[in-house]
Amino acid sequence: MNVPLLDLRAQYLTIKDEVRAELDAVYESQHFILGPKVAALEQAIARTCGATYAVGVSSGTDALLIALMALGLSTGDEVITTPYTFFATAGSIVRAGARPVFIDIDPTSFNLEPSQVQDRITRRTKALLPVHLFGRCAEMEPLRTLAAQHHLAIIEDAAQAIGARTAEGGKAGGMGTLGCLSFYPTKNLGGFGDGGMVLTSDPRLAEILRSLRQQGSESLYEYSRVGGNFRLDEIQAAVLLVKLRHLEGWVEARRAHANRYNDAFRRLNLDCSDALTLPDTPKAEHHVFNQYVVRTRRRDELHRFLASRGIGTAVYYPKALHMQACLAFLGYREGDFPEAERAARETLALPVYPELTVQMQDRVIEDIDTFFKGR
Repeated sequence: MNVPLLDLRAQYLTIKDEVRAELDAVYESQHFILGPKVAALEQAIARTCGATYAVGVSSGTDALLIALMALGLSTGDEVITTPYTFFATAGSIVRAGARPVFIDIDPTSFNLEPSQVQDRITRRTKALLPVHLFGRCAEMEPLRTLAAQHHLAIIEDAAQAIGARTAEGGKAGGMGTLGCLSFYPTKNLGGFGDGGMVLTSDPRLAEILRSLRQQGSESLYEYSRVGGNFRLDEIQAAVLLVKLRHLEGWVEARRAHANRYNDAFRRLNLDCSDALTLPDTPKAEHHVFNQYVVRTRRRDELHRFLASRGIGTAVYYPKALHMQACLAFLGYREGDFPEAERAARETLALPVYPELTVQMQDRVIEDIDTFFKGR
């Protein structure tokens, strides 16, 4: 029995009729760009994330880029963020004309370490860009306090975290000045292609975002700023409206799988320094487990062993961003962010998708037990 890291076909089979009905409605209307489905999705996502406005865009990467553009960043401006995340987080800062300033991560949450931020704020700092990595919210309250003290914007990279909440009840994407979502197919709420959304409760920023996604226009052939073609397709919105109805149940299935992994690995005495470090999941928080990520010093061995047994796993992310060749101009060196570098060496994502069966999960657990106990 093979166990894939993710099985989107299994999910589709549960919602096929609903999706086809929504798509047929779009085909009949022949309204493909910024139509009623996009507007309905924007309203629904804003409610889900606790924001006043939502602006559908073409991808999660474009959500980050357009959010940074909306703040009016210029050459020399700095944005504080994490080096342990998908490349788009830092890449979008550079594309917007600003400079990423990295802060090391907390080794248990994998998110930006707030206690290190104060010392990196300068007169050039314009924004903080925390990432809610793997579906767990970053520690937002100290970041919000710093942002208020220094008059900084906060852009939340919530690409992996729709539905996640902090211990204080804050919702991913709705706690900052701007929040960014991705609807890439592998996300908990994934479309049939690329898509994204920017959230805000600032009416002025919402107006700017809507202008920027349409080349910077505010009326036909009148341009008040330089934007781009960052629109969300009506077809993607139709699919996402269907999936949004199921999101809460899918997330609860992921959380149940994560709890089952934790219970099993502890029962087998694998939750130890010689084997696995399990995800830290405080009960007061609502972790949505876009990925279930363990860490082990034998990561690459375990990755290869499970692959040989037909079990899908993935490494998120094998190289911290300050070590990427195209960001060498920032001047960072190996050793500058030891926790991010250690996470890049040790982390491994296991299958946690909603349709994972008990039998499949048992197979993953048994094979990991076999690996560490040398059988």
